[in-house]
Amino acid sequence: MSLSSHLQELKKKHQSLSEAVEEAQRAPGIDDLRIAELKKQKLRIKEEITRLSVHA
Repeated sequence: MSLSSHLQELKKKHQSLSEAVEEAQRAPGIDDLRIAELKKQKLRIKEEITRLSVHA
């Protein structure tokens, strides 16, 4: 997999997690720990995108 396609895939995952966080925050009764975990995953992907973009 090329670097640019890997970056594209990470960006798609980041967007998907953003949508999942927004949806979870609107839903009543969603566990705050679940939302925090989604946000952590999103941050890890964002950091990976940044790290790879610097080296691209």
